Amino acid sequence: EQDFVHCESCNGKCTDIHHLERRGMGGSKTKDHIENLMGLCRSCHIKAENSLEFNEKLKKIHLLNL
Repeated sequence: EQDFVHCESCNGKCTDIHHLERRGMGGSKTKDHIENLMGLCRSCHIKAENSLEFNEKLKKIHLLNL
């Protein structure tokens, strides 16, 4: 069985990279730093994009895991 990275939220298979703070138009030099990037499964990524509350929860989880 191949190794894979786990979703930082549900421990499923990570398929997406989520920007905790949105990049916005034109990008930013700090938005692509590891502190702002989180590996998520597709389901958790969609939930994070649609729920500010869930995204805030993910920020706390991510900072604890750094």
